[in-house]
Amino acid sequence: MLRVENLTVAYGSVQALSDVTLEVSSRGVLHGIIGPNGAGKSTLMDAITGRRKPTKGRVLVDGEDITARPVEWRRRHKGMSRSFQRTSIFPGLTVREQLELVASQLGEPGLDEIVDAFELRPSLDLPADSIAYGDQRRVDIALAMIGKPSLMLLDEPAAGLSTTETISLFEHLVALVRHRGVTALVVEHDVDAVFRFCDEVSALDLGRLLVTGTPAAVRADPHVITAYLGTAA
Repeated sequence: MLRVENLTVAYGSVQALSDVTLEVSSRGVLHGIIGPNGAGKSTLMDAITGRRKPTKGRVLVDGEDITARPVEWRRRHKGMSRSFQRTSIFPGLTVREQLELVASQLGEPGLDEIVDAFELRPSLDLPADSIAYGDQRRVDIALAMIGKPSLMLLDEPAAGLSTTETISLFEHLVALVRHRGVTALVVEHDVDAVFRFCDEVSALDLGRLLVTGTPAAVRADPHVITAYLGTAA
């Protein structure tokens, strides 16, 4: 589904990513990306979605090299969607208005399914800026799910949420990803949530890929413990 080959991104003399290669081969899975601040996680997401041009390497989706394609093409032809660390909802609209607006633009027939999966029905007729922050995060991810994307990239979806809210959010996300056959790449600082809900995990440090594997294997990897988990503890 997604393959990143020897991806390198430099900001002047600083390499934010250095020869990163990873593959997500299946649909309907969550692939977690973890690492300390400055590891290159958001840069990786930017390079995959076309917001950042790599210095070297390739991005392939369904076997097609899309490295030189612009963001708009990737969204339209390859069905890629993205959510960011900051919630990007429309505060002046009700939840219903903005969901229906995006659904009408992308031809989404299953909006009710998304609304119910993220438990947004009680908030539909409320202004988006009046609902709780956790509900706003679910609206944000629901917007990214509209249009049946084949590849969804989520940058810290649980940022600012409590442990209970994080668990609830990931439970909703897993259910929809499985049901709709979406491949989701998730950058998240809450490593407990990543190890609990993701099918595979990749760990970055200082722009380099340390390891990719099952949550149990990555959690036990000595390089990950040294670079990230040990310091987090």
